Amino acid sequence: MNHAPTGNNWQPREAVLVCIGPGPDSARLIERASRRASQTGAPWHAIAIDTPASQWLPEQVRSRVQQSLATARQMGAQTANLFGQNAVVVAIEYARQHHLGTLLLGRDRYQRLPWQHGFAERIARQAPDLELLQLARSTESSFSLLSRLITLWQPSDNRWHAYGLATLVVAMITACIAPFQQHLDLANLVMIYLLAVVLSAIRLGRGAALLAAFLSVGAFDFFFVPPFFTFVVQDGQHLVTFAIMLMVALVVGQLTASLQWQASIASQREAHMRALYEMARHLSSAINSEQMVPICQQFMHQGFQATISLLIPDAHNQLQPLTPLVTLRDDHLEAAQRCFTLGEQGSWDMESFAASHLLFIPLKAPTRMCGVLVVQPQVPLWEIPLEQKQLLETSASLIAIALERFHYVELSQQTQLSIASERLRNSLLSAISHDLRTPMTIITGLSEALTLAKPSLQEPHASLAMAIREEAARTVTMANNLLDMARMQMGNFIPNRHWQTLEEVIGVSMGDCAAALARHTVIIDLPIDLPLLELDSVLMERVFNNLLENGAKHTPPGTTLHLAAHHAENTVTITLSDNGPGLPSGMEEKIFDKFTRGKTESSNAGFGLGLAIVRAIVEAHEGQVSADTLPEGGACFTIRLPAGEPPAIPEEQE
Repeated sequence: MNHAPTGNNWQPREAVLVCIGPGPDSARLIERASRRASQTGAPWHAIAIDTPASQWLPEQVRSRVQQSLATARQMGAQTANLFGQNAVVVAIEYARQHHLGTLLLGRDRYQRLPWQHGFAERIARQAPDLELLQLARSTESSFSLLSRLITLWQPSDNRWHAYGLATLVVAMITACIAPFQQHLDLANLVMIYLLAVVLSAIRLGRGAALLAAFLSVGAFDFFFVPPFFTFVVQDGQHLVTFAIMLMVALVVGQLTASLQWQASIASQREAHMRALYEMARHLSSAINSEQMVPICQQFMHQGFQATISLLIPDAHNQLQPLTPLVTLRDDHLEAAQRCFTLGEQGSWDMESFAASHLLFIPLKAPTRMCGVLVVQPQVPLWEIPLEQKQLLETSASLIAIALERFHYVELSQQTQLSIASERLRNSLLSAISHDLRTPMTIITGLSEALTLAKPSLQEPHASLAMAIREEAARTVTMANNLLDMARMQMGNFIPNRHWQTLEEVIGVSMGDCAAALARHTVIIDLPIDLPLLELDSVLMERVFNNLLENGAKHTPPGTTLHLAAHHAENTVTITLSDNGPGLPSGMEEKIFDKFTRGKTESSNAGFGLGLAIVRAIVEAHEGQVSADTLPEGGACFTIRLPAGEPPAIPEEQE
């Protein structure tokens, strides 16, 4: 009885499992599963299963399966490359382990005999609780039994070599036991030939064992069963012996080859896991990308006999070699840049295609592209085994994760350094501004006393006293800005908000800035029905002081400042515009940063803190401030404050 999954790995039954096989329909299966997943929002999985029968597949077919698996991974599928004796059992176990209720399959690639059952039919028989979806067979995916046999018996050079050795083994055993024919029973001869089949299965594979079984039966009949040197059989019981011998040889050979294949796969996977573990362990101890290069080079040399070069992006996303160990031309760098941009794997031939070549592998981390791994193996690309290609991709993923870790460690260190320097700067500014305020206040008072002294000062002493007063007042304002900015950054900034009219706050600011605005025309446009605002009057006066003084500083004398406000959708919008030169291009947002001025070289005094204080105060009132350049010229500062719900004003009683 199946129980509903209750853990965190639970997935809806709509989740699809795609079984990728050697047929040409894999691309259609992946596309169909991806489209279904995007429509339903459910996850999907893709698996490829290697069985002992996979040894019969040509290398290009196995490579196509792995390429399809990589394509599914890029399209968002969770992928796995599984091993097992029975592909049906492996697929069913994976589906139930990951709680996948739907299997998407292609039609069988080969036309089967009447008594044979296809992959989908066997899954349906063993797991009737799973839902099966099958795509229609494409015109190129159906093959007859004859074409299947032709495919199996078109061996590569390595397979021809194995078949030749199997034939040689049978011939040598026949030659060795021929002198002892009179001293050995037929049963012992049969066992010796079975030993040849077993040896062929262990050393040469399944196909060689199959050939050795047939050759052993033929050699036994031809050389050791009377009449000799002919395939004619006089005793009918010998036919039973031949049949049993052939069946035993086939079964023993296939079982031995299967066990040998399983042992080989287990040994390869263990070696790969050990190599990846060692690489990951060494990468975890590296503290920067320079230390990572020799680790990666050692791993690639031991595992692939290859030389590598790491290319990482600079600030402009252009790849730069990191301790290059491979000589790269300009066209190689262009190919690597294209690989980095597209995030796809590609290859690039050098002058001698058969002698040397380069392989470009994008380094994809979970959150970003970290660079490109350039591999120069000693053998051509098509001679690299499929298992080594998979190991190469996995090692590239480890390198990408290590590079991503270095990136975020460096980013964290820079952030911590920035926080510490900002805290130190705020403390220093607070101390300086606090110590400056007292002497500057005294200087301001003394200069005020000089201007009011009786009898009055005569020129030029009166002008000097007035200049001292103005500069002292400006210095006090800058010291107050420093102190306020430091106080805001230290977190001791809580506005004391009360309901009041905006007109009153602006009126106080106009009085404070009367001297700065003496050579400008100020137009104030405030509607009568403007609601009350919950403001800290002292802080908001500072906002308008800074904006008005900023407008007066950066516009020529005689220009106009226009201050307006309107109420709409529970928001009060306040604008201060001028008809001056406007803001520098691209500075609309940066101008609100601390210690930023519109012009680097300017005769106007100041630290560049006025607009930073404006933004801090407005945001403390849950508002927003922005700056733009008007189409007709001039700058416009916009403040948006929430209107809220002001208290009702009681009516006066007559």
